[in-house]
Amino acid sequence: MSRVKKGDEVIVIAGRDKGKRGVVLSVMDEVNKVIIENVNMIKRHTKGNPAQGAPGGIVEKESPIHQSNVAIWNPVTNKNDRIGYRHLEDGQKVRYFKSNNEVVDV
Repeated sequence: MSRVKKGDEVIVIAGRDKGKRGVVLSVMDEVNKVIIENVNMIKRHTKGNPAQGAPGGIVEKESPIHQSNVAIWNPVTNKNDRIGYRHLEDGQKVRYFKSNNEVVDV
């Protein structure tokens, strides 16, 4: 189970884009990778398709990055943070920040 979910704000902690922050666009659980908005950008040379009206050229898009290279951003402390799990009184399983015990998602 992934600790990072779609819509989370994360910061890159290793690699070429170290220090950049962005929102998770998608999570690939099978390969433990995430795609983050405006992080790990690559240039893709695409061929045009006149039947579909798609122009060719150089397209810049996000590339996947491994989950171990990102950490969830804690807006309260303005630092990256670790995530834990806990069960609420009603039996709901939620994620929480380990540094200040704030619940991430309710």
